[in-house]
Amino acid sequence: MKILLTNDDGYNAPGILALYETLSSRHQVMLIAPDREKSAISHGITLNEPMRIDKVTLNNSGKGYSITGTPADCVKLGLFKFYTSPPDLVISGINPGSNTGVNINYSGTVGAAREAALNGISSMAVSIFKKGKSLDFFGLSRFIAQMANKIHNYGLPLGTFLNINAPDISIDKIQGIRITRQASNNLSKHFEKRVDPRNKSYYWYAGIDQIEAEDNTDVNALLENFISITPVQCDMTDYKTLAKLESLQLP
Repeated sequence: MKILLTNDDGYNAPGILALYETLSSRHQVMLIAPDREKSAISHGITLNEPMRIDKVTLNNSGKGYSITGTPADCVKLGLFKFYTSPPDLVISGINPGSNTGVNINYSGTVGAAREAALNGISSMAVSIFKKGKSLDFFGLSRFIAQMANKIHNYGLPLGTFLNINAPDISIDKIQGIRITRQASNNLSKHFEKRVDPRNKSYYWYAGIDQIEAEDNTDVNALLENFISITPVQCDMTDYKTLAKLESLQLP
């Protein structure tokens, strides 16, 4: 299988290196990732400055490419400049920190997977919920290797990708897998105000409120130590409202 790997943390981040090492023993893997961290950049692309590409040597002696652009740029360039025929699968991650609920709208990890799905390529965004320091990248990489084969054989619908999140525990302690919906209650609303040495104010995001459990959601699955798999579609049309609007006598 031909697999394109990318992320929003940079080409030398531990999560993407674990995926590369795990997958490259059995598949043709190409790593194309940002040259530095590009978190929370969503589905942004680079329009007003050139993108530069460098060949890089990875920690495990593999070869890859770093790009000065965004995660979505990496996928676009990979599909249309690096591959002569499309890859079978695009995997974005592994991100150190969950991408669940409304947060997927801000995530560069998810943006890269969405870009692949928009171009008709099966894709997955992969993240680990980060409460402590126990991030089992290699354990989750082995799970993703199994998922890659299943998704390749199954075939996702056009314009749909998988958003996968795991709890930050050893893979052998995970309770199981849940197919989930996107949570709606983890929106960041708070800012911490600080003052710099020149007496000017500045702000940091200060987290979110205590989250109440919602049944069958990605957030709730992680809180109960399950891997969450959420199918996400690129088409954002609200078809129920579309039908209602068609029935109105609009001016």
